[in-house]
Amino acid sequence: MEADQTSIFHQYASRPWASSYDEGVPLDVEVPEKPLYSILEDSARGFPSRTSIYFYGYKMSYEELYKASMRFAGYLKDRGYGRGDVVALFLPNSPQFAVAYYGSLMAGATVSPMNVLYSPHEIRRQLEDSGARLLVAIDLFKDKVLAGLPGGVEEVLWTGIQDYLPPVKAVLYKLKNRPPSPPRGGKHGMLREVLKSSKEYSGDPGINPRSDIAALMYTGGTTGTPKGAELTHYNLLANVIQIDAWFKRGVRGEDVFVGALPWFHIYGQTAVLNSGIHKAATILTYARWDIETVMKDIEKHRATVFHGVPLMYIAILNHPKRDRYNLKSLEVCISGAAPLPKAVAEEFEKVTGAKLREGYGLTETSPVTHVNPILGKARPGSIGLPVPSTLAAVADPDEPRLLPAGKTGELVISGPQVMKGYHNRPEENESVFFECCSRTWLRTGDMAYMDPEGYFYIVDRKKDIIKYKGYSVFPRDVEEVLYKHPCVREAAVIGVPHPEYYEVPKAFIVLKPECRGKVSEEDIIKYTREHLAPYKVPRIVEFREDLPKTAVGKILRRVLREEELRKRGESGPGPA
Repeated sequence: MEADQTSIFHQYASRPWASSYDEGVPLDVEVPEKPLYSILEDSARGFPSRTSIYFYGYKMSYEELYKASMRFAGYLKDRGYGRGDVVALFLPNSPQFAVAYYGSLMAGATVSPMNVLYSPHEIRRQLEDSGARLLVAIDLFKDKVLAGLPGGVEEVLWTGIQDYLPPVKAVLYKLKNRPPSPPRGGKHGMLREVLKSSKEYSGDPGINPRSDIAALMYTGGTTGTPKGAELTHYNLLANVIQIDAWFKRGVRGEDVFVGALPWFHIYGQTAVLNSGIHKAATILTYARWDIETVMKDIEKHRATVFHGVPLMYIAILNHPKRDRYNLKSLEVCISGAAPLPKAVAEEFEKVTGAKLREGYGLTETSPVTHVNPILGKARPGSIGLPVPSTLAAVADPDEPRLLPAGKTGELVISGPQVMKGYHNRPEENESVFFECCSRTWLRTGDMAYMDPEGYFYIVDRKKDIIKYKGYSVFPRDVEEVLYKHPCVREAAVIGVPHPEYYEVPKAFIVLKPECRGKVSEEDIIKYTREHLAPYKVPRIVEFREDLPKTAVGKILRRVLREEELRKRGESGPGPA
């Protein structure tokens, strides 16, 4: 068995994907033993006057961002916060997010960002599980933050969108939104006052990049109760360098990034915030996703790099004013967090002239593990090739062994971007990691296979596979066909219980506005019959106004399944 595993391991360790790399992309990258905040230090030193963050007309230079971050670090140090302490952020994308993020790291603390859509229960759960001592929060959601605040949080610093807007816009914003006045005194303070009164911290927090946790990132909960992934300074810096090597964007200080992905999610945090700061890019920063504002800014600022999710690209393509804006400055666009329909990629490239490539990652891998080549052989439907210094393989989903190349199994990852582990979850760490062939592998929970040229294809999540009459139906196969229908805007497929067949496929459809009332459920079923094997055809179709999604726009099949089970008063599929 050991000899067999060694032979299989070499099928992956030989890195068959190397020949498909774009010219000049290295097989391995060198990751310096430096703290993550060093990327801001380097850019502030090299490009002090360049705009780091553009926020609805407000411009923050790299020097200003660096000094504000050092003042926040100085405040934390003066208050006794340091290594091992957790600073939680309940903030949308904004200059203050970046200041609190890098300032916390400069003080040696760990950052734990939170989704601003969280309920009080979810806020309390993350603050308690992370052990956060200090919280930086947005005033717009004062009531639910206070309702979810546990006793363990020693201090809350409040801030508002208006704090970093040009004067006229700040007044208009306050008149329109009337942000509530946060509490003062006791353990409550104001971030803007802290940044005005604190001295810059210029000491050395003594970070060990490989062991000290920079970010405690909670998974989106698509497979259960959210868990905190411990990402070290080394993990996050490695992924930034891996992305940079893949993009080959040339000299620093020239790119303009679209910052629409939320930074409280690891995809936006690494691929936009940290990668943008590393490249000394200007980051067009948005507190919320507004399609027309984003398109206006792409044209005005000649944005070059856009990281998004499929629904963002779909929204742009479907926007009635799309053709009013020149999006031709875009050069590289990456789609992640959910499968990218082939039809969407093809149309977006025609409209913009940009390269739109599908990638893959997860919170536990900082997040990027795979991307399609930017210039070379992009394979529609594939998540692409492992990025430099990353080994990917396919493993038995139930046993600690690798499967031969070409077989379908669970995608597993080994590389410098793989998390340290789940926070306070020893049993889950036991199940997600395994040792094989002198390497530690992380289980992704996704079923996949690798083709002879090293491209990987996600078949589906282990828990999403539909069992129909003994066949395995992969929702993504059905969704790809549905997205090709000219009237389908969004689609999700799940298995619903059936007394005879165990499960049957059900499709949830959001139609394009011009098609509503003109397309029937039977029309959709008939269309899929023409393009799918009989056992894959949805037996049920339900039209909806929208579909449940995560903060980054990933459709939540889990929520749809739970709704179906509640509706039927059942707990799961019928007998096998």
